Amino acid sequence: MVGVISKLADNTYAFRYHDDWYHNQGLPPVSLTMPKTKQEYTSEQLFPFFFNMLSEGVNRKLQCRQLKIDEKDHFSLLLATASTDTIGAINILPINEAPNEHA
Repeated sequence: MVGVISKLADNTYAFRYHDDWYHNQGLPPVSLTMPKTKQEYTSEQLFPFFFNMLSEGVNRKLQCRQLKIDEKDHFSLLLATASTDTIGAINILPINEAPNEHA
């Protein structure tokens, strides 16, 4: 488990590295734009690294229609589509589905 990304009540986003990931010097950051730090990252928009995991164009429209998700609800779409079969080594899981050893 790399960390936890959250959408907060005020529609901002937060990301914090899990302590085990942060302290293991052999493990890389999720992206160059989000170096490993103890501090929480916050943003008014979904962080580019995670936004770029979302589909685009017709595929996005089809996914949103099938999943009944507003096309502008990037976080819900991320949770619904980035749990399996993603590009790269990152999967996004709801906190209740995260591995228990790190939760």
